[in-house]
Amino acid sequence: ATVPERTDLKDLSVPQLQTLLQTWGAEGYRGRQIARWVFRAGTANIADMRDLPKALRQTLEQCTVISRLSCLGVDLAADGTRKLRYQLSDGPLIESVLIREPTRLTLCLSTQAGCRIGCEFCLTTKAGLRRQLRPAEIVDQIVQARARLDPGESLTNLVFMGMGEPFDNYANTVHALRIITHPEAIGFSPRRITVSTSGLVPAIRRFGAEGLGLNLAISLNAPNDEIRTRLMPINKKWPIDELLSACQDYPLLHRRRITFEYVLLSGVNDQPAHAEQLARRLRELRCKVNLIPFNEFPGALFRRPSADVVQRFQAILLGHRLTATVRESRGRDIGAACGQLADSRSSP
Repeated sequence: ATVPERTDLKDLSVPQLQTLLQTWGAEGYRGRQIARWVFRAGTANIADMRDLPKALRQTLEQCTVISRLSCLGVDLAADGTRKLRYQLSDGPLIESVLIREPTRLTLCLSTQAGCRIGCEFCLTTKAGLRRQLRPAEIVDQIVQARARLDPGESLTNLVFMGMGEPFDNYANTVHALRIITHPEAIGFSPRRITVSTSGLVPAIRRFGAEGLGLNLAISLNAPNDEIRTRLMPINKKWPIDELLSACQDYPLLHRRRITFEYVLLSGVNDQPAHAEQLARRLRELRCKVNLIPFNEFPGALFRRPSADVVQRFQAILLGHRLTATVRESRGRDIGAACGQLADSRSSP
């Protein structure tokens, strides 16, 4: 990524801001003040930080910048879903999605421009990985989404399920999460943040040791290695048994469960035998299953199963006393549903 010569304040956690201020001979608490201006107020100009001494503001203007994603537009779906399209400073496009439901408003965040994991059912990965997002570029999706909310709206949940594999950009993603959850920065509750991964086993184990207290989702999508390897090449490196072993060891907080995401593909992984096999795989885990009927896109190799097939699959899981829900697809008409996000210039 292209990093500004001057320090980007949006890349810094609150402790880092405090350390920076102290190296200049300023009081550490000024770092908390700056964090509130940058992350909560969404301030773009240092001159607006009125509670800082003039000399400190001058130093900040000389040595730092406050980056901002260039928003190309907001697409509105018939169901109220909003897709926010951004251009990065060096050209690539990314997207994030605001999903409105009766009791919540969720922002789906991207962590990479593109993706290199290669899942066959996902449009994002078709053009490969353009580059990693810096912490500032991850966090700014929240800052800008908040600024575009309607009166009376507030974000209730964050899901790292947009463009890219969060654990393939591990350091930047975790750094952004520390900014997002810090009470003086974004201040978002860890209980309302979910990070999804395609199954990078070492990163799952490392993430569990971070102590962030976030929710973990695993993109599983198959009941056996034969099907999963066909759909997700990453399974060649970390097959299902290794993945589920890492999930079994994952430190869950009280009353938390791992979510297994399962994209249902017509005639591929949606048959009763697949449901039975999946139930046997997951019966020893504290988990729930989120069934996602495939969201089609131009050039896709798969088709969406019928509602009857989806309900039959769910019923089998429920019969095995697994918690299984069906995710309602939102934003399909604007290419904002699960698996449809992409740099539109590179889409098939």
